[in-house]
Parts: sequence; C-alpha cells; structure tokens
Amino acid sequence: MNQTYKLTDVTGRKTVAAFLSFPVGLYKHDPNWIRPLDEDIEKIFDPRKNKLLKKGEAIRWLLCNGKQQVCGRIAAFYDPVAARKNKLPTGGIGFFDCIDDQQAANILFDAAKNWLQQKGMEAMDGPVNFGSREQFWGCLADGFFQPIHNMPYNFRYYNRLFTNYGFQNYFNQYAFHISLLPGIMDPVIYEKGERVRKTEGYDFRLFAARDLEKFAGDFTTIFNEAWAKFPGVKAIHKKQAIATFKEMKPIIDPRMMIFGYYQDRPISFYLMIPDLYEITKKFNGKFTLFHKLWLLFDLKVRKVSRRAVGLIFGVVPDFQSKGVADGMILRFEEEVAKAGFQYTDLEMNWIGDFNPTMIKLVEYIGGKVRKTYITYRYLFDRNKTFERAKRLI
Repeated sequence: MNQTYKLTDVTGRKTVAAFLSFPVGLYKHDPNWIRPLDEDIEKIFDPRKNKLLKKGEAIRWLLCNGKQQVCGRIAAFYDPVAARKNKLPTGGIGFFDCIDDQQAANILFDAAKNWLQQKGMEAMDGPVNFGSREQFWGCLADGFFQPIHNMPYNFRYYNRLFTNYGFQNYFNQYAFHISLLPGIMDPVIYEKGERVRKTEGYDFRLFAARDLEKFAGDFTTIFNEAWAKFPGVKAIHKKQAIATFKEMKPIIDPRMMIFGYYQDRPISFYLMIPDLYEITKKFNGKFTLFHKLWLLFDLKVRKVSRRAVGLIFGVVPDFQSKGVADGMILRFEEEVAKAGFQYTDLEMNWIGDFNPTMIKLVEYIGGKVRKTYITYRYLFDRNKTFERAKRLI
C-alpha cells in the first residue's frame, strides 16, 4: 500500500533543524551511529564557507508522511566546472537518510534527479559530499563499526534503496586498519627504511607549529606533484594550504605529521590526526565555545583519543619506489615506541578501488580492509552505457 508523502524544501531555521536532527531518531537504536557536528554539515551549504557555491548550487529536501513526520532527507548539488570533467555532466546527491521504504527513497531520488536535469546534468553520483572526498562520501556496504570523524555511517538497507532505483557501482572505497605497535611491520620495510634513512640527502621531519607556513608550502608542492594528476583532484595553492593548516592547528599532533625531504626538496608526507569522534560523539551535534574547550581538554590533557585517522599519504613521482614511504614509516614508528604515545589504532580514511597502486602500498605496510563504501552513479538516459571509474595506472 502506497503512503502519502510530501517534499519540503529546506529553506529556514525550522527546516534546517529538522534536516539535521532527523537521523537522531532514525538511528536511536543503533549504538554505532555518531551524530556529526551540525556546523560541519551546515558549512557545506553556506556560500560564505563553501567556495563551490560561487559557481555551483545546492538544494535540500525533507520528506514527510501524512502525519507530518519526517521520513527522509536528501541534498542535491553541482559544480559546473567539476561536472564537465566527466564524460557526462555529473552532479551529486548527499546527506541521504531514509526509512526502509523504496517509495520514500524514490521520491527523494526523483526530486534530486529532476532538479539536476534542469541544471543541465546528465548523471548523478551519490551519496557524496559537496566538497572534498575525505568527508561524508560513500554508502557503507561492509564493516558496520563506529565511523571515524565525518565519514558516513548508514543502515545496510541503504544499498538496496540505491540499487533498486537504478544506481550502479561507480567505485568502491576502502578504509584500512593498522595496529600501532612497534616492530610488527614486514622486515622488508625496516630494511628499505633504514637504507634510505642512511643515504645522504634524505631527511624525515615532524611537523612543527612554529614553521606552519613552511610546512604548508611543502605540502602544497608535494600534493600538486603527487595527487593533482588524478581525475577529480584539483591542484591547491599555498594560501589555501596555510588556511587549512591554521584551521587544523588546535587538533594537530606533531608526532603524526611526517614530511620527507631530499637535499631539502620536499618529496613526501604522511599526515594523520586524532579521531575527534571519540570525543565529539558526546556533543549531540553542538559545538559551542564550551564544547571547543571540552574537545581540547579531552584531546590534549586527558588524551582520550586512541584512534588515529590517516588523512593523506603522498610521494612525488620521481621518488616513488625508492624506499621513501618506508623511511617515513620508520620515522613514525619511533614516535609510536615512545612512552606516552596513546594511539593504538590507525584507520586510513579511504582509498578507491581505481587506485591499485595505493591499495598495494597500504597493504604493504600492514593495512587490512576494515570498511567498504560504495559511490554509486545514476545515468539519466537509461540507454547510455554505464562505465565504472577509470582505473589509475
């Protein structure tokens, strides 16, 4: 029997509050779900904070039943520059949450599809973020454990709602787990790492807050050489990197930010941060001044966080396969072995199945797949040939 549902645009304070709070009731019996901070979601839809909204657009909806109870939510968005880097202009949908009802899900998907079509899109990816890939990206398909900071968590049936509508698997993304214990790496890593560290010209350094702008500049150089060549990844500017590092400064643990150099040329980085969800899960989405002080106290004084999050790892092309990664790992292991190092686990945020080289590297250093997410794609013209994400060589 079909339900009566009604879509409502998210436009004012009341509907924004309902959009943010709907998952609280939906997941109230699931101990693994953690509520993101409201401001981490809202800044994505704030033109003052999300530069993609200068040229792109975003819209949100709530779905209510005949009793005016919220049963689902969704956002749709597009960036005209990124959209046209695909074979078909592609927009995105995200922040999808829904009761286990295909009819309800279809209404939400239809609303996003119709809006994106009006904007000139010919396909949509989801669930994705209107911004960087390392946050709010993918539909969890395996590994239903507590999420790390700003990574998605959803019910298993979400995958069925997507595929029944007609979405297809565009790519898988994997989160890898590594135990942080000294001496457990493959002996080959120690051999290569020691060799490169003894080779004249190589140096592996910890981040230092006093030299923040220098490290931000080095990060920019390495990132643009190592990552900006990949599809969907834009080159960054030093000014942008400095702003990001300054924003992250309160939560940075210098022991987990490793930079590699050869004759003072920046050639690699391995950046990790504490998992903030171990603290912010108690905040119920709020982040007032009180909560900020609470976070810093638990992070810096009580050292509550035991889980590290691998943000990004990179080696410039002409130094790959030279033992540089091994050298960074050994430098980090020196910190792991020291008294007072409280982290016991590392989760590498996510790596796409289109990047077999990076998968092999993470497996090489002991990483095991802990979670699998799926990024789906839906082609509006159902007669078009679907293609998965292009494999990187």
